[in-house]
Amino acid sequence: QVHLVESGGGSVQAGESLRLSCVASGFIYKVNNMAWHRQAPGKQRELVATITSGGITTYADSMEGRFVISRDNAKNTVWLQMDSLKAEDTAVYYCNADVQVNRNYEYKYWGQGTQVTVSS
Repeated sequence: QVHLVESGGGSVQAGESLRLSCVASGFIYKVNNMAWHRQAPGKQRELVATITSGGITTYADSMEGRFVISRDNAKNTVWLQMDSLKAEDTAVYYCNADVQVNRNYEYKYWGQGTQVTVSS
């Protein structure tokens, strides 16, 4: 079994910053791609950013330049640094990871989510 646990969410004012963390633990052979998604009230879940095990990153257009995704492979941890937060960034943020449990099998796992609330 593999678990992803997010932390770092909270309530901030517009223009402030937050740093989200997500740690993968359990029966892990290797963690491949990791990503952050978010879901605002009444909206579909959307991709925020992705990072490969080699450190290649991609961002949704509206987040690039304000958000930075990074990871530590040795700690199976991914972070999302969010700067210049806006009210529209308010959402539950979820991390997910493509985890190999052995050489042959890879599964996608999701965390439980962490709430980010930005007040204008």
